[in-house]
Amino acid sequence: MKTLYTSAAVLALLAGSAAAQDLKFAPGADARFNWASYDALKSVDLRGQSVSILGPWLGPDRDLVLSVLAYFEAATGAKVNYSGSDSFEQQIVIDAEAGSPPDIAVFPQPGLAADLARKGFLRPLPAGTDAWLAENYAAGQSWADLGTYAGKDGAKALFAFPYKADLKSLVWYVPENFTDAGYEVPQTMEDLKALTEKIAAEGGTPWCIGLGSGGATGWPATDWVEDFMLRVNTPADYDAWVANTLKFSDPKVLAAIDEFGWFARNDAFVSGGAGAVASTDFRDSPKGLFASPPQCYMHRQASFIPSFFPEGTDIGTDADFFYFPAYAGKDLGKPVLGAGTMFAIMSDNPVAAEFIKFLETPIAHEVWMAQTGFLTPYKGVNTEVYGDATLRKMGDILLNATTFRFDGSDLMPGAVGAGVFWTGMVDYAGGKSAADVGAAIQATWDTLK
Repeated sequence: MKTLYTSAAVLALLAGSAAAQDLKFAPGADARFNWASYDALKSVDLRGQSVSILGPWLGPDRDLVLSVLAYFEAATGAKVNYSGSDSFEQQIVIDAEAGSPPDIAVFPQPGLAADLARKGFLRPLPAGTDAWLAENYAAGQSWADLGTYAGKDGAKALFAFPYKADLKSLVWYVPENFTDAGYEVPQTMEDLKALTEKIAAEGGTPWCIGLGSGGATGWPATDWVEDFMLRVNTPADYDAWVANTLKFSDPKVLAAIDEFGWFARNDAFVSGGAGAVASTDFRDSPKGLFASPPQCYMHRQASFIPSFFPEGTDIGTDADFFYFPAYAGKDLGKPVLGAGTMFAIMSDNPVAAEFIKFLETPIAHEVWMAQTGFLTPYKGVNTEVYGDATLRKMGDILLNATTFRFDGSDLMPGAVGAGVFWTGMVDYAGGKSAADVGAAIQATWDTLK
């Protein structure tokens, strides 16, 4: 949790209007874009009206979102005033409680959006938006459910529109190393485990795993457990676990923890041995992929990890990734773990509702797709628009998902998801049993009730 500061200088709010810039891609000039969806927006006349948006994006990300907002402005005539804050989570609560919220807020944390909906600060999205998400997003019901919360009256409604996804269910590797050793990319969890055993039997080390992250040490293991919660249990079990109606001490949760242990607690499977897992910094961990000879062959981490690869690493050639696979024998589909941002309405400004409808257009996604740092599960976009092959491949994983779930630890109370879950996984990596770790985490959660 970020420390709360109230001075304007520290909050670093940067405001800007998308109208101040030219459209990034000239309408009609590139046939890959869905310009028909842009042209259809012109039937909505919002000239002389404006809408305010507060979000987490600053710096280059601010420029990217402004490039998208410009198309809404150009087509409808509305003015969009976007402000980005590096203390968004605190600022949006302050603004809401002071009675001066933005028309629209962009939430990185669904839990915070749910909390504000319960307090009556969010407005339900336009009727039919939930059905649109269910039909038009891959694993659409998962995305509709992610934005559905109880309002102040206790009735559930769709309060948040998911837009811009992040992907966590990835395994990174060096193709040349696989080719030299004769290994193939595994398609199932059974294949992944067999490959892990084969590499070890042939004298290699299958995995690099590091949980170190300063005061946040342990968090990489929570992603492993969350991925396995979706691979050995049902999506309903995952939801119950995040809500703590399925306890951390439940055998289903312990089974997911032990699935992580199958990889991380075997000296033959991990670079440096099992004892090095907790002490190795997660930023240094993937370096073993690029050693000669390789110190490991695989590294499970989210889409951001290439930032810590050696300078000049070309993704797709020097390094690549594959989907962290599901069990073929468990009939649980292809679940994907990830995160993302969600747009919610906080005022009665009718332009806000029109903006949510704009997010249902392919062009609202394709403009950012064609640049960098954007993934979408929207089935109506042209994936050839993606700015590079890496984004396109990640986008395909999202489009092939049968279930999507948000990072579970981020949905839990901070004392658990950003506290004892982290430390508990360090204890587990160090040799404590899943039962002891699960019981300790649950004991803390029980004190919060």
